[in-house]
Amino acid sequence: IQRWPMTDLTPYLPQLAVAWTAYFIATASPGPAIIAIIATSISQGRRDGLTLASGVLTGSYIWAILTASGLSALIRTYGEAIIVLKIVGGCYLLWLAWNAFRAARRSEEVYRAQMAALPALSPRRQYLKGLGIHITNPKAIFNWIMLTSLGMPPGAPGGVMATFIAGCMAIGVCVFLGFALVFSLGPVHRAYLKARRAIEGVMAAFFAFAG
Repeated sequence: IQRWPMTDLTPYLPQLAVAWTAYFIATASPGPAIIAIIATSISQGRRDGLTLASGVLTGSYIWAILTASGLSALIRTYGEAIIVLKIVGGCYLLWLAWNAFRAARRSEEVYRAQMAALPALSPRRQYLKGLGIHITNPKAIFNWIMLTSLGMPPGAPGGVMATFIAGCMAIGVCVFLGFALVFSLGPVHRAYLKARRAIEGVMAAFFAFAG
């Protein structure tokens, strides 16, 4: 039986630990994805929050795989691609800002009546919303390029990249799904209803600034 050589990760663990720490900080820091997960979880419940978070998670790992496959070299060769991506991502964030601004203007009576009459987004649409938020965010690309340079020293074997991405996947599950679970709790939901208009206003401002 042929045995494939195992990669000795010991020499790379300190560098991987730094990259994983940077990934945790980058994912847990407030951004379009985290804000959307929090808002969805507290306003629409656990299922919708987890579904949207799963879409965000998928977008994160799409960029991880593309970066590991040489996306940074492609961007350096075709700089126009990142300009197009910035325009698309900016327009999407501005559209989210407009929706949040409209929600902030609604009175409590109008909001409750509209929420009661509004059909819930299907899991597929929630998932695609989360995917769209993250896949059109140019910051995510540069974060992954930065993280790859931290976690992959020159000449490192492929097993190091696989270990790095696997660690990031575990951290991403804990962060993105953790936010959805925490902010879907009953007390948090009731607190949201009391401060809904202020929260929606902050969301609108943040998405507009990010866009």
